[in-house]
Amino acid sequence: MTNIITTDINELINKRDIDSLEQYYLTQEQVECPVYHRFGPGIYIREVHIPSGTFAIGHHQKYEHVNIILKGRVTMLNLDGSTLELSAPYFYIGQPGQKMGYIHEDIVWQNIYATEERDIEKLEAYYLYKSDNWVKSKELQDKMNWLSHEGDRKDYIEMLAEIGCTEDIAREQTENTDDQIYIPMDNYKIKLADSHISGIGLFATATIEANEVIAPARIDNMRTFAGRYTNHSINPNAMMRINNNGDIELVAIKRVKGCYGGYDGDEITIDYRQSISLVKEMPCQQ
Repeated sequence: MTNIITTDINELINKRDIDSLEQYYLTQEQVECPVYHRFGPGIYIREVHIPSGTFAIGHHQKYEHVNIILKGRVTMLNLDGSTLELSAPYFYIGQPGQKMGYIHEDIVWQNIYATEERDIEKLEAYYLYKSDNWVKSKELQDKMNWLSHEGDRKDYIEMLAEIGCTEDIAREQTENTDDQIYIPMDNYKIKLADSHISGIGLFATATIEANEVIAPARIDNMRTFAGRYTNHSINPNAMMRINNNGDIELVAIKRVKGCYGGYDGDEITIDYRQSISLVKEMPCQQ
């Protein structure tokens, strides 16, 4: 998703097919468009917020699904060159395919699916097809991000040496699921995805402000997925904090950017030295 200067969207659609439009706009500066993942009994709601002045191209929807526009106004572009203006509140059943349009007023759009699944990566893989153009663009960004985190990986090794731990022991304890506990949440601004630092990481999907509680990390001395998968950084954007009942929560120490242009937001990171100081069990205890 990207901001454009012109609002002559008919000219845009007439000049390029959707594949070419997407390929072109992926080279432009992308707009922050927070995604909130909401869950209820047998239901998953994927809610996206897009600012006015944005030309938006969505991922390809694989199946028929419910759409609700809670706020805003958009002109949708159809592949035959026709347009359709939609204003909130609006409800309709969407068909398989890609949506694209020009946002006239800040919009809040919900896609609603019937499912018991709670893993966001699995949900996205099942319901959404991400185009070759987008995948190639993401792969390039991932490579650049991986290189930029070399300092974090080196500092992680130094941290392990400081506490007398080996990588093998640390990995074994990280992968141990005996102390895992489910997070009692129904509204997610975070997701798990391939890390730019190591393995799986925790990512923001919507903006997280400084001092905001991101998620529980330990409950009754059991690790949540936030406690297990948050990676180490020499320049972290979050920290662990003990709350009033003795549990540990993950808290932002600076603004963490959410989704933009269909990409995940910032990876959420902590300084392991700080988190180790909060728990009695050192990570290398056998």
